[in-house]
Amino acid sequence: MKICVSASAGSLDAQVDPRFGRCPYFVIVDSETMEFKTIPNTSAGAVGGAGIQAAQTVAGKGVKVVVTGNVGPNAFQALSAAGIKTVVGAFGTVREAVEKYKLGELSEARTSTVRGHSGMGRGMKRRRG
Repeated sequence: MKICVSASAGSLDAQVDPRFGRCPYFVIVDSETMEFKTIPNTSAGAVGGAGIQAAQTVAGKGVKVVVTGNVGPNAFQALSAAGIKTVVGAFGTVREAVEKYKLGELSEARTSTVRGHSGMGRGMKRRRG
């Protein structure tokens, strides 16, 4: 099974990046062989919609599970719509996160566990008046 882990670098020994939509890399791991492929997250620097764009990137790679620290509500919905399970609370190395997932030590995200924002874009402020 293909598992995608949000990562700070492109290897199994890289640290899990806690941010799904803005992580620098996705490491896609075959859970049985531990062979992996690294994909740069081109949406990491997006002004808005990084999580949705990241979800679309991952969905196009045949991934069945995303393992990350946190995921925003829009990315969660996009991943769910693509039939991808989202697992949160991961830390340590990519290799450790995959092993923890295989052992059932990480929790699948539900809408009540997804952390998000009020819908305002990053750095945007409400106007009053």
